[in-house]
Amino acid sequence: MFLILIKLAWRNILRNKRRTFIAATAISIGLAALIFLDALMIGMEENMVRTATASFLGDAQIHREGFRDEQEVTLTIQNTDEVTGNLSKEAYVQYFTRRTFASGMIRSAANVNSGIVLVGIHPPTEKYLSQIDDTLVEGVYFEGNKDNDIVIGAKLAEILEVELGDKVPVTVSQAYGGEFSQEGFRVSGIFSFADEGMNGGMAFIRLQKAQEMLGIGKDVHEIAIKFTSTDYSQNDDLLFWKTYSKHGNEVLSWTELLPQLKAIFDISKYSKYITGFILFIVVAFGIINTLFMSLYERMFEFGVLRAVGTRPFGMARLILFEAGALAIVSITIGVILGFVLTAIYARVGLNYTGIEMMGVTIQEFIYPALTIQQFIIYPISVFVFTIIAGLYPARYVAKMAPVDAMRHSL
Repeated sequence: MFLILIKLAWRNILRNKRRTFIAATAISIGLAALIFLDALMIGMEENMVRTATASFLGDAQIHREGFRDEQEVTLTIQNTDEVTGNLSKEAYVQYFTRRTFASGMIRSAANVNSGIVLVGIHPPTEKYLSQIDDTLVEGVYFEGNKDNDIVIGAKLAEILEVELGDKVPVTVSQAYGGEFSQEGFRVSGIFSFADEGMNGGMAFIRLQKAQEMLGIGKDVHEIAIKFTSTDYSQNDDLLFWKTYSKHGNEVLSWTELLPQLKAIFDISKYSKYITGFILFIVVAFGIINTLFMSLYERMFEFGVLRAVGTRPFGMARLILFEAGALAIVSITIGVILGFVLTAIYARVGLNYTGIEMMGVTIQEFIYPALTIQQFIIYPISVFVFTIIAGLYPARYVAKMAPVDAMRHSL
């Protein structure tokens, strides 16, 4: 019986090939758009997370409790040696680096002053957690053992009117006693991040020199961490968070350091579902219209079927099988179209570089990401939705009186 219904369904939808093609094209475009939209959002999220974490943030950071809010120089990480020793043995951790932070004043020979955040870094490990060395437009990244090298942003160099090799005095307040500490540095490198705030307000020196200037011994303000997998940073149940959030320290993932970015990703997921729902509501009218047009053309046939004893359920089932056949044609076209479209852009990418979103500036092309779920969940959803859309014409046929149907066709 099912084979007969399948044959009838295929025969009926192919009676008017043009109408079937138009309806199938509308549905398939909706499916292809959903596949591409999902792939684009995945690619965008990966791009933004990579940009945010790889440029300077890291997958997670350890601080002294209260440091992020107060930026007080005295709030250094407790038991630094113990923490770093444990991190070096941690299975989740691929790389980590230590940093110091202090607000200071930098001055140039042109007698121009500018406020900066002076960051002390350990160059050999910092290169795995940030892109300072990759963003240099002039000079070198802390080569040799010169303690008085300083790397500044391109915008800051423009403000100070300095070039490579120029001497710039830097003044900071020491952690204990409040005395000022001043050192002369030579500009050894100039970087250019997409983030204008970093370009104009940050300067990097060697960690040991920063610790000397601040008078904090071997203590640090931050340990930036790169996990072996970025998935760990979004796993709230990971034991890692409890292990290192003690003795007055706190460890936070990028989702907590940039909560606005995480919120945007959550909203994007809901917007994708809403977009898909609206899209299929529009497509549903096309499905219903196609089935009703086919139904009115065959009104006499339905009247005869009812007259010879076909039950209402059997009539409705035939329409639903036709809807299913239309869905299969649409899904086949949509999957092919969605795959080709997404595969092309996954190769060439979409240029959104320079656009800032929630404090993260996109620095690379966005490449849509294909996943197997896109070709399982969405096609099944289209099939189910097409069957649901076919319930209305199926109910109409089931309630049709044989005499009315045959009279209507005359």
